[in-house]
Amino acid sequence: MEDSELIEKLKNEDTRNYAFNLLVRKYQERIYWHIRKMVISHDDSDDLVQEVFVKVWKYLGKFRGDSQLYTWIYRIATNECLSFLAKKKKRFFLPLVDVEKELANHIDSGHHYSGDEVQIKLQKALLKLPDKQRLVFNMKYFDEMKYNQIAEITNTSVGALKASYHHAVKKIEEILTND
Repeated sequence: MEDSELIEKLKNEDTRNYAFNLLVRKYQERIYWHIRKMVISHDDSDDLVQEVFVKVWKYLGKFRGDSQLYTWIYRIATNECLSFLAKKKKRFFLPLVDVEKELANHIDSGHHYSGDEVQIKLQKALLKLPDKQRLVFNMKYFDEMKYNQIAEITNTSVGALKASYHHAVKKIEEILTND
């Protein structure tokens, strides 16, 4: 079902619940993996996906249609990820390095995380990036999003995103060649 049809059904009180279930089915997996690449932990990702869709339900009436439905949901998911990571650092008074180690431990021990040795090294290298650089890298590299889509989601200029992605790639290359 196209987003425009979903939006129409979401506006109609008789079809709202059905349309919301369709929306969740349509976007849940992509949102899960977007979040998972940022927070690493399967359990935390599951919790955040639920939070995202609770917020989507709560704020559906405020969706103006200025952006695509997917972009709007992705923005909510992105904000939830960044808020979660910031809270985690504050709650445990952890410096960035300790959070990085904790997330890396999830990669090593997580039965929900699979990948060959190269993929695991890449994920660990990504953890060394600042959250926003990692976010831009994930969206561009893994999700194959265009810069204008990422700009709309993150409220950042295309130029700044290109610079951020470039810096992320250089840092990852440096990390992987030095390990």
